[in-house]
Amino acid sequence: MMELADRVHCGEECIEKLCVHKVPIFSFLEQDDLIHIASLIHHREYRKGETLFSEGDSPDTLVIVNEGSVKAFKITPDGREQILYVFSEGDFFGERNLFDRQTAAYTTEALEPVKACLFIKGDFYKLLHAYPDIAIKIIEALEERMSHMESALQSMGVRNVDNRISTLLLGFADKYGTAVPEGILIRLPLSREGMANYLGITRETVSRKLGQLESEGVIRSVSNKSILVLDHGALELSAGVPS
Repeated sequence: MMELADRVHCGEECIEKLCVHKVPIFSFLEQDDLIHIASLIHHREYRKGETLFSEGDSPDTLVIVNEGSVKAFKITPDGREQILYVFSEGDFFGERNLFDRQTAAYTTEALEPVKACLFIKGDFYKLLHAYPDIAIKIIEALEERMSHMESALQSMGVRNVDNRISTLLLGFADKYGTAVPEGILIRLPLSREGMANYLGITRETVSRKLGQLESEGVIRSVSNKSILVLDHGALELSAGVPS
């Protein structure tokens, strides 16, 4: 169970560095409002591999990722790790217990060093009363998340492995990619094993498919944590995206 760090007060000079400036659910607010919200934030840092909360816990905080990335996963009945989602900069989680007092449906773990902004339940309710549009933004964000998860589950049952791996790379390119002269450079949020756990396949299958895409000139492996997409159109074709 997570423990809150000290609250940090912030003025205009540091607002650009805080999560309130990065989070879509606060995007409609003015600078003065952001400064007020920043005064309610608690800050916490997590080491790579550290658990933020476990399935079945009752967290009383809304967690916003300021830096780094966090995986949400469940352990399947046969003991495998099934990754459900990867939260990165600007994403939030922990709302389940805040809204309906349900326990956490998954475990969250830092994939790398993480800096997080935390709102305790009482302060979060104050925010919703002061800025009702935040609730609408949260609902929209959750709807997008559910749509993503449903799409991922459907693809696992319908699409072949080639489609699924290429679709995953397209999603990573959209969320973590940076345009460079040769294509799109992706800073992978997951290792090869993590990608396998996300897709429900073996690591060997992931490595084999990535190797195939590389031999075809679609991607280039830059390092264990980076892939360069050389031919976005070919990757879409491999994913089965309609032209």
